[in-house]
Amino acid sequence: MQSKEKLAQSMGWANDFTSNTVKLIGTAEVLAAIGLVVPPLTDIAPIFSPLAATGLVLLMIGAFSVHRRRDETQFMAVTAMLAVVAAFVAIGRFGIEPF
Repeated sequence: MQSKEKLAQSMGWANDFTSNTVKLIGTAEVLAAIGLVVPPLTDIAPIFSPLAATGLVLLMIGAFSVHRRRDETQFMAVTAMLAVVAAFVAIGRFGIEPF
């Protein structure tokens, strides 16, 4: 919702990407969050929950590599934890305990 310049003040990684790429990343994160929460709550198309979790894992792998390249170790830890939690949801919902 913010301009790239304003976002870059608090998140330096935004300077490494174009404006459209930053918007695409934000949109993908919001869609992943919606996909994790809404299908299980509404019981409509619950397959989207593990798919969203898998997409979030892929996003976090990309984010981890960006933070690693920029030597941002604090963000690397948070990103890795989010990837692990999303992977746990994806594995759990695809096989162990499907809806």
